[in-house]
Amino acid sequence: MVKAAAAAAVKKPRKKAAQAAGKERAKRPPTALPAALPDTLTDSLPDSLPDALPEEPAEAPAAGRPWFLYLIECADGSIYTGITTDVAARYAAHAGGKGARYTRAHPPARLLGWEAHPDRSTASKAEYRIKRLTAAAKRAYAAALPATRD
Repeated sequence: MVKAAAAAAVKKPRKKAAQAAGKERAKRPPTALPAALPDTLTDSLPDSLPDALPEEPAEAPAAGRPWFLYLIECADGSIYTGITTDVAARYAAHAGGKGARYTRAHPPARLLGWEAHPDRSTASKAEYRIKRLTAAAKRAYAAALPATRD
């Protein structure tokens, strides 16, 4: 009993000290940023910067790409549901052990199906709706979806 009281007494001052240090940090003024870049940085830039940059990025922005809801049957018979912009690449990641934590413990056996959605929001809502279904209902839903069958 005495040891517990002594231990509690030791912990309280540490907490108060941490709180005091946090308040001290909050009182400090922000560090000033330099008004201009040093000449050594600007000298290393090309004279015509727009010519040095590619006209278009290597990959188009994801805003216009559709999102896909996909269902995977795992080796133990369970069904994993997820969303992605590239079903083939995501399935390969799951199969290679680099996908979701669930599929690392339950390796995928086959892709049951997938469906396209216009944006991430609608794909996420569909994923939530599907994840609430029973396994039998998921299988029935997946039967109507396009998939690559092995």
